[in-house]
Amino acid sequence: MKVLMFFLGIFLLLSTATQAQQYYNVLKYGARNDSTKLSTEAIKKAIAAASKAGGGTVYFPAGKYRTGAIHLKSNITIDIDAGAILYFSDNFDDYLPMVPSRYEGIDITSFSPLFYAYKAENITIKGRGIIDGQGKKWWDFAEGKSRASQDSKWQQEFFRLNKDIIKPDEPGVIERGFMRPPFIQPMYCKNVRIEGITIRNSPFWTVNPEFCENVTVMGVTINNPKSPNTDGINPESCRNVHISNCHISVGDDCITIKSGKDRAGRQMNVPAENYTITNCTMLSGHGGVVIGSEMSGGVKKITISNCIFDGTDRGIRIKTARGRGGVVEDIRVDNVVMKNIREQVIVLDMQYAKSKEEPVSERTPRFRNIHFSNITAEGNQAGYLNGLAEMPIENVTFSNLNIDAKQGFTVKEARNIAFHNVQVNPQIGPAVRAENVQQLRLDGLRSTMPTATTPLVELTNTEDAFIYNTFPAAGTENFLKLKGAKTRNIVLQNNNFKYVKAPVSQEAEVKEKVIVN
Repeated sequence: MKVLMFFLGIFLLLSTATQAQQYYNVLKYGARNDSTKLSTEAIKKAIAAASKAGGGTVYFPAGKYRTGAIHLKSNITIDIDAGAILYFSDNFDDYLPMVPSRYEGIDITSFSPLFYAYKAENITIKGRGIIDGQGKKWWDFAEGKSRASQDSKWQQEFFRLNKDIIKPDEPGVIERGFMRPPFIQPMYCKNVRIEGITIRNSPFWTVNPEFCENVTVMGVTINNPKSPNTDGINPESCRNVHISNCHISVGDDCITIKSGKDRAGRQMNVPAENYTITNCTMLSGHGGVVIGSEMSGGVKKITISNCIFDGTDRGIRIKTARGRGGVVEDIRVDNVVMKNIREQVIVLDMQYAKSKEEPVSERTPRFRNIHFSNITAEGNQAGYLNGLAEMPIENVTFSNLNIDAKQGFTVKEARNIAFHNVQVNPQIGPAVRAENVQQLRLDGLRSTMPTATTPLVELTNTEDAFIYNTFPAAGTENFLKLKGAKTRNIVLQNNNFKYVKAPVSQEAEVKEKVIVN
């Protein structure tokens, strides 16, 4: 027994020593936790030491640190303990030399992200501490508030390094030559984990993995004030992404899925695929979960579930435009509550940038196989679907929705659209308005707030519509209004129009007489 206990003690001693060797306290490498000294080099030394040993944890005990860019290597964990705050320098020179990066879907060489990794594996940023990007100086410079000209040394360096990049179709920030760095941007990495930390004041997009595989973002809090383009989590052209239990309040979109912009995105042709987003709360932001508008490499196999959006401009938003190309498909949104939505609860917009109709080509985007279910919402407009004349939105379903809104659903340039057991209570206008739509199914559509002068459903130039299992509430004077010379093959069946004065009204241009069964 004594021999056994002896060897057990040796084993525990060796295990403890090994574990201790895996931790690299930045204070031992010269970092200061009283914010009196820039600790960039000390952190770099700690990471190098851990990397030389085959990997380990670079540890930040409680205190206040100042640092420039931090570059991770394979098998490195950054552990920011409770009570530790990393203040990232707002001196732009601390993010030089410039590195390969991506900015709004365009592949460039620019300022180093605050946390950066390139072609690394098994990297983690975790802890209960805070990382602060001190973004205001970046925001002001990018917005021109503190910039005297377009000819700063940083812009000149950007132009020197980016002579041959593929620019987006329309001129914009790339031409200005000053690209703010993302806060956390691993490039071409595998097994990336970001867990538990609080992030605030990002210069630009906050968590922005690019071309990565197996990414987990869990239990992260992101707080950015009202500020330009400070999106929360933007996994772009990644595969197998898991986002859960996060709390996000930012100056732009809360979570955005992207895959490159215009010709640059089509040339890289790396889709965003296999994403799960669950158990998250989104507060201030332009959108709760957004796909696009940079989606030229395609977006597919995405699930969004068990989330709350409270106070965002829009809830679920999928946006693109002619010139982007790419396909958004196989998207499911389920079990979501949205309140205080300032614009649309659900948006699928293929004309995010207005343009003229053009022949179908690689420039033409597509939206198809998108399904929404079990949603309770309150906002300005229930939904807005806006496809292209040359490429309608395809195969979208809404099931078990309950929405209170100023306006109902507008569906334009679409086909194979279905509403099942959907209650929409608009203050003005129809619950569903469709224009240039083919194959529309309305099953059990209802509203508890009918108005005497407004139909519940309005169809313009709509073909092959099947409306069934409805029981309009008392006070519904007109259930269905038909407009447009192309409106045809409208079938109503198994509806209860007991309280409806005029089930169907048709304008003269509608040639086909609709029969109410």
